[in-house]
Amino acid sequence: MKAMVLRAPNTPLVMEERPLPIPGPGELRLRVEACGVCRTDLHVVDGELTRPRLPIVPGHEIVGRVEVVGPGVTGFAAGRRVGVPWLGHTCGHCPYCASARENLCDDPLFTGYTRDGGYATHAIADASYSFVLPEEGDAATLAPLLCAGLIGWRTLKMAGPANVIGVYGFGAAAHIIAQVAILQGKRVHAFVRPGDTAAAEFALSLGAASAQDSNAPAPEKLYAALIFAPVGALVPRALAAVKKGGAVVCGGIHMTDIPSFPYALLWEERRLLSVANLTREDAREFLSLAPTLPLKMHATPYPLEQANEALGDLREGRLQGAAVLVP
Repeated sequence: MKAMVLRAPNTPLVMEERPLPIPGPGELRLRVEACGVCRTDLHVVDGELTRPRLPIVPGHEIVGRVEVVGPGVTGFAAGRRVGVPWLGHTCGHCPYCASARENLCDDPLFTGYTRDGGYATHAIADASYSFVLPEEGDAATLAPLLCAGLIGWRTLKMAGPANVIGVYGFGAAAHIIAQVAILQGKRVHAFVRPGDTAAAEFALSLGAASAQDSNAPAPEKLYAALIFAPVGALVPRALAAVKKGGAVVCGGIHMTDIPSFPYALLWEERRLLSVANLTREDAREFLSLAPTLPLKMHATPYPLEQANEALGDLREGRLQGAAVLVP
């Protein structure tokens, strides 16, 4: 098999030839059809997430075909298309797992961070954290659903019953969940990197009611704000934009420091929340819902060996929608 491997933070990935892995009990070996390039991968590669298992194969938006079923696995047959997300395994017995909050597990494994991921021709996955995907559809457009879509879905749910929403940072997650929110009858205002007219036009093309620089005031008071850009300075701006009782939900795994802000921005029962990982119930909900919606998925494919170029384009904001590696 071939894999793009991170050997040390802040260094380019390198292509390696490896023996085909053998799945252990409860595991599947997948032939990778596509793997999305997520901003979390960038945080791993750039050393902003500081505890990867090195060397590591990044990638946690995996669409693959079951090639070998490990001992004890039921419900999966060779050739079946499955998806593998960021949360790759949980202990099953800590207080969080025991209370339907496995996303906060005390002893988890994360795909592409603490276990090898999908920047490869083949991958090993825990069958319990692998999800059956539709047989129809292009793998490259399905891949972003496995994190951008799932985290976007959890972020939207945590915002509560908000009918007017601001979305800060219009990348892969935002372009999916903004469409979902609009299809639910919500009004969505997009806030993009200052000067990024392409992102603003992209948001409007997907049905956003408005699109403006992230430092501009909201065109109306928001019931909730979803922040996907890893920019802490957006938190007080979003708090200032939401109504009394509104929510600001930070959907990323990493963010620059949040500057100090006056208590008045939080007062009147505004809520500031963060999203951590996902649960299997999130995955089942969203992966059942997504095929029923007319989502316009924007995915730019790259060959596996161009993983560094894909990460660079994401880092520099040269993408609309998502980047996807296709072995």
